[in-house]
Amino acid sequence: MRAQRIEGRMRSSLSAIRPSVRGAVTRARLLFAAKTALAVGIAWLIAPHMPGVADEYPYYAPFGALISMYPTLMSSFRSGLQTLLGLAVGIGLATLVVLTVGPSLWSIAAVVGVGVIVSGTGWFGIGREYIPMAALFVLIIGGADAEDYSLGYVTQTAVGVIVGLAVNLIIPPAPLVSEAAARIDAFQQRLAAHLDDIAAALTEKWPPERDGWMQDAGALAETSRSLSDALAEADESRRGNPRAWRGRADTSDEHAKLEALVEVAHQIRDVSGCLSDTINERPSAFPLDPELVEPLSDACRAVADLLGGDPEEIGELHARASEAVDRLYRAVHARSIEMDAVAGPGVLSAMHLQRILGMLEPAPAADEDEPADQAGDPPQAGGQRSE
Repeated sequence: MRAQRIEGRMRSSLSAIRPSVRGAVTRARLLFAAKTALAVGIAWLIAPHMPGVADEYPYYAPFGALISMYPTLMSSFRSGLQTLLGLAVGIGLATLVVLTVGPSLWSIAAVVGVGVIVSGTGWFGIGREYIPMAALFVLIIGGADAEDYSLGYVTQTAVGVIVGLAVNLIIPPAPLVSEAAARIDAFQQRLAAHLDDIAAALTEKWPPERDGWMQDAGALAETSRSLSDALAEADESRRGNPRAWRGRADTSDEHAKLEALVEVAHQIRDVSGCLSDTINERPSAFPLDPELVEPLSDACRAVADLLGGDPEEIGELHARASEAVDRLYRAVHARSIEMDAVAGPGVLSAMHLQRILGMLEPAPAADEDEPADQAGDPPQAGGQRSE
């Protein structure tokens, strides 16, 4: 028994590790790693040839290249400028100390504290962390040569930032729109599979032994938030990117689809919640009428088929799902009259499924005389549902 538990934990750990490993070795990530290494190497080659005192501090050039490398062009440009601005402010604070009281235990502690306060204004973005750091380095490492050190520090960091931006511009990253769209499609299939699991669990021996959908329900909200972040990053990846100029003009379709799926996920979580309360006999739960189990299971399965089905068949799938939900409503109504009581999870689930149908309502067919390019696409996009 103990060996089985250990084996189960190992499988769970491996299941959690695999997505992280796959995310670390994607083609886009490997390209980003290669570009970062290239930028750091070029900056290190250039640094010793800088004029004046800057050549005495060559190690800050690869540092500047490293901090300027981000997966998107605009992020690289923004982070590079913010870092240089933060360094300039930190060096300015240190210069005030050098010109007035001079470096000491108390003046160094005070300037670092002031730097931390200034960095909290929100004006410097990612460069906020370098304000107290730059002030500390100038006073401790620069010492008597604070002026030369400051000039070399900023110059070499700027060289590295310019190299990083140049590498990112010459080898621009691929726009992340397709990746975000694929994740949204996968999320749609996951929602469909979740409803399918509920439908299957309802028809099993009561109470259902299959409870994976209960545990998975809480993760739907987190997935929704991560997809919103991924779509925002996809929008960012298109800005100023030459590889996006020939592609799609915007991501409005993805935003609209994700917004609808987020609301669908909310409704599915509510269905899962009320049924989970009933199964686990929580104090707030209502009993589920056995006569409603079959129509509720059929309705969940039909809506799952609609959610994960072929977009070309959305009209037919929506009609089938509507019929299944209508049958559930009629069964709920009939049992409520017979029992002289509200049919608990049955009526709540029917309401949520009906709302999902409304969100997945197919767009009206375009008139024959209407130009093809003006015809509206159905709101539910996505690939074939995986079985």
